[in-house]
Amino acid sequence: MSLGEQRPPSPGRAAGTSVLDAPVPGPAAPPGPSAEPAPEPSLQAALAHVFGGAVVVKLGGRTQEAPGLGAALAAEWGRTGGRVVVVHGGGDAVSELQRARGLVPAFVGGRRVTSAADVDVIRMALSGLANKRLVAALAAAGVPALGLSGEDGLLLAAAPTADARLGQVGEPARVNVALLALLLGAGYCPVVSPVSASAARAGVALNVNGDDAAAALAGAVGAAELFFLADVPGVLVDGAPVAALDPDAAAALVRSGAAAGGMAAKLEAAGRALAAGVAGVRIGDLAALADPTLGTRLTPAAGRTGTATVTLTV
Repeated sequence: MSLGEQRPPSPGRAAGTSVLDAPVPGPAAPPGPSAEPAPEPSLQAALAHVFGGAVVVKLGGRTQEAPGLGAALAAEWGRTGGRVVVVHGGGDAVSELQRARGLVPAFVGGRRVTSAADVDVIRMALSGLANKRLVAALAAAGVPALGLSGEDGLLLAAAPTADARLGQVGEPARVNVALLALLLGAGYCPVVSPVSASAARAGVALNVNGDDAAAALAGAVGAAELFFLADVPGVLVDGAPVAALDPDAAAALVRSGAAAGGMAAKLEAAGRALAAGVAGVRIGDLAALADPTLGTRLTPAAGRTGTATVTLTV
């Protein structure tokens, strides 16, 4: 396969203007047990061109209503030349809808327990309401946002989690990078709900933690940064944000209980992103999104290099 001549990117590309003369090929058949071969050089170069300097922004449920969120993401879209992928959660909306349907929300280690009855609730709350509200907010701010879930185009395929207590929950196993390249290359900002397709059972959806989904997508595109937008200014220790952490220090905070619940899930996902080759991870509030000196920065431990931990389909 080959891709046409590349055009130089322009900041904040308008929807419909592609950096590729030919479409990026669609998803391949699911891989076998062995690793897939690396993309051929021309495709690899084209993907690097589309994803170069990309930023993945993960929005927590409570941050999605923050005043100024649309403007801040629009600024990031312009700063990166139209290379932003937004991933969102929406836990409060899921819990509210569960209670309205007579279901009781439950969590283990900051991750939602998901029964078969919960799956459609999660689809409605995340892939429906939360996703479309974000798309509308970004469009109003001038960002050509396009909403989709991990199920759409098999963007994210997940393997069932090893923790049986969590139920119908998965962990990212495959990322369709061709679909992301197609959307970004055409000038669209993907807004991703983490509800994913099961890699083991066709037609079955699995609930994937939004932090884990963001880490997988960031690793797949080789993101320059994965930014977790939180309702606190960073990882707090004794009430004050920590400027920087390496994976070992982050893991120690989780083990000690100093970081628990949603923050523990973020730190664990950050470690996986760094292991997958993401250059850097930050956790912070809306002010930190615009100011790279703010928030808590997580960087790979000295001497460690990352490799992809999920299969990439091109």
